[in-house]
Amino acid sequence: MASLMDNLVEVLEAENAQYEKLVELSKVKKQAIIRTNISELEKITEQEQEISSLLRNLDIRRDAVLKDMADVLGKDFEEMTITRLIGYLGGQPKEQERLSEIRAKLLTTGNQMQEWNRRNGELLDQALEMVEFDLTLFKSMRQAPETANYNKNACNTGDLLGNSGFDAKQ
Repeated sequence: MASLMDNLVEVLEAENAQYEKLVELSKVKKQAIIRTNISELEKITEQEQEISSLLRNLDIRRDAVLKDMADVLGKDFEEMTITRLIGYLGGQPKEQERLSEIRAKLLTTGNQMQEWNRRNGELLDQALEMVEFDLTLFKSMRQAPETANYNKNACNTGDLLGNSGFDAKQ
């Protein structure tokens, strides 16, 4: 059981390290969004995908260790969580403390990730609103207003002013 515990703690620490890397990337991403640096955003996205792949592998390893621990403890794997495992280890205070510490670290890092994702999501929403505003502005600049010219039947002719922003002759 001790080797399983060591494996579990090792996997959880590795997961926490990867999540901390994602938090740091989120900070860099914030600046890239603010500067609208698309190439930097692409690089960050690639790095995030690599980390996500590593996290998926660690998730599989963690599940395998938890399954082995559930078998040893005679518990159902489907109900096995880190919090429940901490409760099952009532007679082993050192192991409980190790798991509690890494669980607390993971929760803190997860909360930081959630906050950075929320902030960056808001920045992206604002950036999209600015792009939409700019597109609307450019469209309106290309559309000329109608003149108030009428034909002999007193109907608006629908003539448009010139396409350019200036009517000056050179």
